[in-house]
Amino acid sequence: MHQFQIEPLAGSWDPAGGSIVFTNSSLWMLLTLGVLWLFMYGGMKRELVPGRWQLAVEGITGFINNMISTSIGPEGKKYIPFVFTIFMFILIANLMGMLPIAVVGLHPFTVTSHIVITGTMAIMSFAIVLIVGFWRHKLRFFTLFIPHGTPGYMVPLIFLIELISFMVRPFSLGLRLFIAMTAGHILLKVFGGFIVQGLNAGAEYGLIVALPSFLLIVGISALELLVAAIQAYVFALLTTLYINDAVNLH
Repeated sequence: MHQFQIEPLAGSWDPAGGSIVFTNSSLWMLLTLGVLWLFMYGGMKRELVPGRWQLAVEGITGFINNMISTSIGPEGKKYIPFVFTIFMFILIANLMGMLPIAVVGLHPFTVTSHIVITGTMAIMSFAIVLIVGFWRHKLRFFTLFIPHGTPGYMVPLIFLIELISFMVRPFSLGLRLFIAMTAGHILLKVFGGFIVQGLNAGAEYGLIVALPSFLLIVGISALELLVAAIQAYVFALLTTLYINDAVNLH
C-alpha cells in the first residue's frame, strides 16, 4: 500500500499543536490544477478557425453544457463552471495517477484514491444542493422527501426513508470514486509484484507467472484509463442530478 501513503515533502509549521505540511498529495493536486489551467489557457484563444486544442476545450465544455441542460434545464447554466471544474479535476487527477514515470525512479500519486479528497468534493456538491434547495424553496424543500401520491398514513415512514437516502448521497458519491481508483491501482500493484517475483525465480517461473501477469497488467491498464473517464463522468452526472433535485424539486 506504499503507493497510497501520504509523505511530507517540505517543512512543517506548528501554530497550535498541529502541523501544516506540504505533502505528495498536495503536490499532485497542484500539478492537476496546473494541467487544468494549461488546458483551458491553450484552448481559449477564440480563433476564427479553431485548432485541435481549442476544439478539445469547446468539445468538453459543450459536453458538460448539454449534460446540465438536459438534466436541469436553462437554469442549469449557472452551475456549469462548478460541474466542469469537478469533472476535469477528477479526470486529470485519475489520468495523472496512471503516468508510467516509475521507469525513471518517480512514483505517480492518485489523489482520488484518498477518501479525504473525494469526500471533500462530495461534501462541496452536497452543500450546493442544500444551499440552492433552501434558498429557492425555503421549508418547501422538505417536500422533496415526500413523493407525489404518497398516502397520508405512509408519509412519516416515506419521509424518513427518503431523508436517510438523501443524507447518504455524499458518502456514496465520495466512496464510489475512492473505491474504484484504489481497487484498480491495487490490482496493478499486485500483478506487478507477480512479474518481479516470477522473473527473480527463474526463466520457468518467468514464463508461467510473469508473462501472464504482464498481459493482465496491459489489459487492466486499458480498463483503468476507461474507468478514469467513467468515474469523472459519473461524479459530474450525479452532482448534476442532485442539483436538479434542489432546483426543480423532483
